[in-house]
Amino acid sequence: ARSAKSVVLHGLRGEGRTVMLGEFHRIAEERDWMTVTIEANTSSPLRDTLARALYPVVRELVRPNADDKLTKALATFKAFSVKVDIAGAWSFGFDVVSERGRGDSGGLEADISELIRDLAEAAQEQDRGLAILIDEAQDLTRDELKALCAICHQGGQHRWPFLMALAGLPSLPRALSKANGLAEHLFSYWEINQLPDGAARQALTETAAGSGVLWDEEALRYVMTESQGHPYFLQEYGQATWDAAESATLTFDDARVGVASGRAHLDARFYRPNWERATRAQQAYLAAMAWDGTGPSQSADVAARLGKTHMAVGWFRKDLVEKGLIFSPEQGKVAYAIPGMADYIARKSRS
Repeated sequence: ARSAKSVVLHGLRGEGRTVMLGEFHRIAEERDWMTVTIEANTSSPLRDTLARALYPVVRELVRPNADDKLTKALATFKAFSVKVDIAGAWSFGFDVVSERGRGDSGGLEADISELIRDLAEAAQEQDRGLAILIDEAQDLTRDELKALCAICHQGGQHRWPFLMALAGLPSLPRALSKANGLAEHLFSYWEINQLPDGAARQALTETAAGSGVLWDEEALRYVMTESQGHPYFLQEYGQATWDAAESATLTFDDARVGVASGRAHLDARFYRPNWERATRAQQAYLAAMAWDGTGPSQSADVAARLGKTHMAVGWFRKDLVEKGLIFSPEQGKVAYAIPGMADYIARKSRS
């Protein structure tokens, strides 16, 4: 229950960010930390999402003869969440009066900071810590990111037993830096990317070996090459190869069938649902990006391919970013948030 530098996990979709965040949650709970995981979204303010997720966790803190720090934390939480719990349905088993002037100013940065401080100190009284894990953090507003940076700064200064982990697209570090110039010092940044060959090999062979099944070297190399180290692709191609096999050794022929079958599964369950979330105009924008392969693409070049001005396609680009289908790695550039999207669009155009 010591303070630590908070964490940012950033990478493309399907690379394992959410799985990693889930593992963080498991480890924190294993150590008896108060732990909450939320998913940011553009339709719900962070205050509301956090209040709803924290309520069962805060309630679990309650015990008979609550001390001053716990009572204070409960009062701050009640004040913080009053707009979410308008009917007053949330209770803690005993009367708690909202503490006026704490957690209820309406200023997000001040209110969240006060709430996290009081909860962390109450947890510390029980020899525990507090972990807040936020997925899809690129969907948070600039003010919300600014508030989270302030919390991490204060937590480090005052040695709160608190850790925050944010997971999001590759644009997340840049968004944090725009929200707070000190963001690079407040977080430990980890890029969740393709697995290197050794790790990809291990993922395939050790899983199979646990059931007494071996990979033929040619088959193994073929699946590794076709997956390009993307964890989700390895999972799909490996599973499909396993399903195609008729012996205790996975052969090259099994792998060829597995990759074809796995790719069809990815098209149906990963690419197509995301493609269909885009309007026809947005699909045309995605297709224009495919000329650059894996990218990134110059925004001006994409607009030119569509026969439009850079300003005219601004809304398409903005909506695609909000849907999490593309992101801006740097000013004037766009890239797919989904690995292999250009290949999918090429396959779709040929079908």
